[in-house]
Amino acid sequence: MKNDKKQNQYRVNEQIRVREVRIVGEGGSSVMPTRQALEMARHQGVDLVEISPNAQPPVCRLIDYSKFLYQQKKKAKEMKAKQVKIEVKEIRFGPQTGENDYAFKLKHAKEFLEEGNKVRAYVFFKGRSILFKEQGEVLLLRFANDLEEYGKVEQLPQLEGKKMAIFIAPKKAGVAKKSQQKMDRERREAEAREQAKQAKENTAQQEPDAEMPANGGLFANAKISADALKKLTENKED
Repeated sequence: MKNDKKQNQYRVNEQIRVREVRIVGEGGSSVMPTRQALEMARHQGVDLVEISPNAQPPVCRLIDYSKFLYQQKKKAKEMKAKQVKIEVKEIRFGPQTGENDYAFKLKHAKEFLEEGNKVRAYVFFKGRSILFKEQGEVLLLRFANDLEEYGKVEQLPQLEGKKMAIFIAPKKAGVAKKSQQKMDRERREAEAREQAKQAKENTAQQEPDAEMPANGGLFANAKISADALKKLTENKED
């Protein structure tokens, strides 16, 4: 049924009943009476195939009809193969996501983006942990910043019920060469993180924060990430 429908899509030879047609080929194009075009087709042992019926006059080719259908099928197959199916991959963070778990999920996000998929990363707040939604936003922004080489933010963190999500789309294929400005920014970012880490250790020794979860959770890293992100944002504006 599909083949019959494909074959009936084009008018061929005597099915073409207009007064004149435009013949296109490797040598260019020319307008001539349809009768003359049919005679040329018979003389060359090919078919007169109408490929653009809405043109004035209609456009035709002198080609074997079976070969023409094969070429059309091949082109359609190649176009379909070039089409990339983009999927949305989800990555979930908990309120107490540790550094090891964060690094593991960051690695997967890079792979998803390299494959051409989008990433929806979200923090799920359970119970009273919703009170720390600002720290969740900091985590997601940090996540997007760490994926800067692989993707671009399509939607900034938004709270949807008990979830705060961010959307990241893949960048175009090809590895871009780092500019000097970008390398300087990364260096300043690393320095800011190191300073924030030292400040946190000094604060922890003096007065531990009872509200912060232990074991390197999300909230334990929130202040560090916030300070580093603030300095990074200021550097990007330079």
